[in-house]
Amino acid sequence: MGTAFTCRLIEAGYSPFIWNRSPEKAAHLVAQGARWSNQPLAECDRVIISLYSSESVAEVIGSMKGDLRSGQLLIDTTTGEPEHVERMGNELLQMGVHYLDAPISGSSEQTRRGEAVVLVGGPTEVVDSCGDLWPVLGRTLHHCGPLGSASRMKLVTNLVLGLNRAALAEGLGFARSIGVNPTAALEVLRGSAAQSKVMDTKGEKMLQGDFSPQARLSQHRKDVEIIVRDGAAAGLDLPLSNLHLDLLREAEKQGLGTLDNSAIARLWGLGT
Repeated sequence: MGTAFTCRLIEAGYSPFIWNRSPEKAAHLVAQGARWSNQPLAECDRVIISLYSSESVAEVIGSMKGDLRSGQLLIDTTTGEPEHVERMGNELLQMGVHYLDAPISGSSEQTRRGEAVVLVGGPTEVVDSCGDLWPVLGRTLHHCGPLGSASRMKLVTNLVLGLNRAALAEGLGFARSIGVNPTAALEVLRGSAAQSKVMDTKGEKMLQGDFSPQARLSQHRKDVEIIVRDGAAAGLDLPLSNLHLDLLREAEKQGLGTLDNSAIARLWGLGT
């Protein structure tokens, strides 16, 4: 996702500083016009964060805390834990640093094409101050409310999106098992009342076995764990999400965790 953001920024005329815990992964972006920085928090007034988890965000910000300064803005696009987001925001605000949670609804490929949806939580005046950035990061912006609200909304979207993906995989696997060509099934599904956007973004990947990662399966397993945990804390049973979590864990046991989340289709024998 960080790569997609950087490419979008360069195309929009920005000359962004970039940093990665694995510098070699950023070399191709430097070649395209980005500028490497060993101290991005020291050099940038606005910082876009894109990491794996809330724990990763805390680790990275903690390691660079000495470079933070009053008036700075951190835009965290990580799909993280809402309570962590709120705690981090309160800590940073005591230093005069603004913090927005801005998770992206969409894959890295959709983001790269400018088709993603940006969910943002935080004070209206801080959100409005980034009016030039939101169209670069996504096609649509939803200001969900105060800090933490966007992270909660992202969990809602990921719950439904993940179940749509699993349902498509099971449906295509079922089609093949009863003698229906999965390619024909996907075409019919796309034009039927069962249609979902997942069919356009993940259907062909499932059929072709192209599981090059746009969003890794293990990353979604992490999100579903948060969903199940937060549902239980609210006193709500989520039977479909609990089953989905079991499926994702089984996929990881089969070595599919680093592949695209559409690789869940392998559980039904697709893409092999």
